[in-house]
Amino acid sequence: MKITMVKKILRDGSPCKKCGEVLGYMEKGDQLRLMNEILVADERDPWSDGMLLAAELGVTQAPFFVVTHDDGSRKVYTIYLQFVKEVLALPVEEKDELKELLQNNPDLDFL
Repeated sequence: MKITMVKKILRDGSPCKKCGEVLGYMEKGDQLRLMNEILVADERDPWSDGMLLAAELGVTQAPFFVVTHDDGSRKVYTIYLQFVKEVLALPVEEKDELKELLQNNPDLDFL
């Protein structure tokens, strides 16, 4: 299994806010060492590795994670805590997972 993380740099050269938050969580949890590759999707460079991969996979959110299995199949995760739970097999609080899901999908709401 290979894990690729893609983080984004905005047009003004600053890192995206969510990418910075996720990187902070990953550093705190010593998870960055589990990444095989970290690519940058630089909005100023449409040919940056991260931008090309995002276009190839049809991903419009950052950060995102691509898990490539030994059989060559790939799964994309745009929700960090779902990635942590399913791929890294670490415990995740359900309330935190739901909060991130809502933040990434503002069109959703609880009934």
